Amino acid sequence: MTVLPNILVTGTPGTGKSELCRQLADKLGFRWQNVSDIVTEHEFVEEYDEEFECPVLDEDRLLDHLEPLMQQGGSVVEYHSSEFFPERWFASVWVVRCSTSLLYDRLRAREYGDRKIKSNMECEIFQIPLDEARLAYRDSIVFELTSDTAADLEANVERVSDWLEQWKAKHNKS
Repeated sequence: MTVLPNILVTGTPGTGKSELCRQLADKLGFRWQNVSDIVTEHEFVEEYDEEFECPVLDEDRLLDHLEPLMQQGGSVVEYHSSEFFPERWFASVWVVRCSTSLLYDRLRAREYGDRKIKSNMECEIFQIPLDEARLAYRDSIVFELTSDTAADLEANVERVSDWLEQWKAKHNKS
């Protein structure tokens, strides 16, 4: 039997990564690896960045922790950054995007400070997560998803599910 692939879901905070991952984990039977939660739980933090109002990740310790999980396959990994994850871990990378007016409202609802909102808005406007993924991984495994509405979310779950069925068909033949 073929081991299930791992999937990376990335994008600016507030674009809808978590809800997509929750639904994918439920529908596909994948393990959801929320990197932010893992970092907090295992204290994979080097310091706190006051300017960006966020912890600075200890990437080496995080990657060491995730390695055995990635070897098992069947994980959907969620994080706002992607370039430090090894390409060999993922069969697909999904970059979640949303309109900036919606993103602003979502970040405000999270009670982010003005500086953090501005930084995240700039990341989305300048498509930093998408460009980062395209630079770090083969073009053939990077996909862009729009997540403005509930219908978008539903379509995104179906799109990833369809991708997985195609992946299984291809890899079960080999």
